[in-house]
This record gives sequence, structure tokens and C-alpha cells, in this order.
Amino acid sequence: MCFFSVLLFFMRDKRVKFVELANKRVTKCIKDMKLVGNLANKANYEFTEDDAKKVVRALQREVDSIRARFADTGSASSLDFTL
Repeated sequence: MCFFSVLLFFMRDKRVKFVELANKRVTKCIKDMKLVGNLANKANYEFTEDDAKKVVRALQREVDSIRARFADTGSASSLDFTL
């Protein structure tokens, strides 16, 4: 194989891997976000407006971090969250 063919093979392999992992991880993330959204049910949970704002801010910060990483302008953020 020539260099270009080998390069194309590895690029395609990286693409396949990206698509596979993105589909799995984004689907899981959306499911988990819906579970977090369930916490807004006041019939089942008690929380303050400040608690709600902290949850939304933490999620928004992470989305902003992901957006920056895809734009190649940011770095990984903290995994820690507490109310």
C-alpha cells in the first residue's frame, strides 16, 4: 500500500471509532440529563431556587467546555459537583 492509502485507512478507522463512541456516549449523556431533569419534580423532591441554579450552571459549564474543546480552544473541566 502507498502512504496515502495507509493514511486514508487510519483516518477512516478514527472516524468509525469517533462515530461509534459519540453515538453511545451522547445517547447515555442525554438519558442521564433527563434523569437530572426529573429532579425538578417538586412532588417528589424538595430543593431551593439556589439548588436548581447550581445544577443548571454546572451542566451549562460542562456543555460550554465541550463546545470549546470541539472548537479546539478549551481544556477539560472539573468532574466535581456539589450543592
